[in-house]
Amino acid sequence: MGAADGRGRLVVGPALGESVTENPALARRLGTGDAVVIGLGSMIGAGVFAAFSPAAAAAGSALLVGLAVAALVAYANATASAQLAAQYPTSGGTYVYGRERLGPWWGFLAGWGFVIGKTASCAAMALTFAAYAAPEGWERPVAVVAVAALAAVNYRGVTRTARVARIIVVVVLLALAVAVAVSLSGGEPRWSDASPWSGATGGWYGVLQAAGLLFFAFAGYARIATMGEEVRDPRRTIPRAIQVALAITVVVYATVGVTLLATLGPDGTAATPTPLTAAVELGGQGWAVTVVRVGAAAASLGALLALIAGVGRTSLAMAREGDLPRWLAAVHPRHRVPHHAEVALAVVVCVLVLTVDLRGAIGFSSFGVLLYYLVANLAAWTQDDEHRRFPRALQVLGALGCLTLVVTLPAASVAVGAVVLVVGVGLRLWRTRRPRRGAPAT
Repeated sequence: MGAADGRGRLVVGPALGESVTENPALARRLGTGDAVVIGLGSMIGAGVFAAFSPAAAAAGSALLVGLAVAALVAYANATASAQLAAQYPTSGGTYVYGRERLGPWWGFLAGWGFVIGKTASCAAMALTFAAYAAPEGWERPVAVVAVAALAAVNYRGVTRTARVARIIVVVVLLALAVAVAVSLSGGEPRWSDASPWSGATGGWYGVLQAAGLLFFAFAGYARIATMGEEVRDPRRTIPRAIQVALAITVVVYATVGVTLLATLGPDGTAATPTPLTAAVELGGQGWAVTVVRVGAAAASLGALLALIAGVGRTSLAMAREGDLPRWLAAVHPRHRVPHHAEVALAVVVCVLVLTVDLRGAIGFSSFGVLLYYLVANLAAWTQDDEHRRFPRALQVLGALGCLTLVVTLPAASVAVGAVVLVVGVGLRLWRTRRPRRGAPAT
């Protein structure tokens, strides 16, 4: 499949004006299981090892209510993405859907927010991996090696990406299973502390803030939609894979959340940046701490692998339309991946890793994600009955959920996100208004 032409129509194959040789389509090599694994690798990332601490600080034991709210909003957004991906099974995700259903500017806003925000997330995941895996003082070089290695995996083809993702997901799930088992068996769990109302703090604002923190752990299902050009039977595979991956992730997060509250309590969960490690230490099994560290490192790698794949495909779609340099629209003739986009992304992420520490400063990424899903819900609202798979009420819920969660973000994060958005809008205005070569100025 291809991209949309200049009049908003979906065209098969490359963008208009480009030959098949210059810009071939990606290859459909992924089945449902592969797509589910890539989604799980995106969602069950490093956040599961750390996100519960700030969520507990915001809402206490009511973080479980926040988790339910986040899961509900994520499900509403997932149905929008799944429904749109079934109608437009091409690379680019909401960037394409926004262009097709709402117009070029809406698509650009979603794509720009996704690419910029998730590029920062790539650097954050690389640094998080290195924090667990590298000797002190070697974190940045190890992070660069991780980025280069995973970019090389993606470069060799999407099936290799799926295989590596499968291994990583198995390692992470095994580490989480060990952590839960050791935490519950080695201590004396207080199940009353796991009641959502026993130690709730912060009121409904705290619940919403916890939901905002936990929502972004679910946002990885968008990676499945961005790879719509590489999935076999996309109209059936993508909706199924998104829903299965999201359901598994909700169960995993709920299990971890209940375990932490029962073993550490709300205050103990909030007091440490590594609550799973603290819970395992209470269990008295020192070897399990190493298992948790390995799981956290693997989870960071899984998230990074999926991010590189997702950002590369969205960059490909934007380059096909001229919203990013058209050089990025190249597809490798043998491996059938957007190799220019992935190489450029790897270089940018390596520069970020070597120069700044984004682990605690990527709030604007959350801003971009919420904008991305807001556009997805608005686009899905416009679909006709022929392509509708879910009630329109879910799109209303998803859009309102995105807008509501934005207000829980720190003011600084919103400000940085707005600045980045304005810069992107300015660049696109300059590109669209400058005279074309050989054409008279207007």
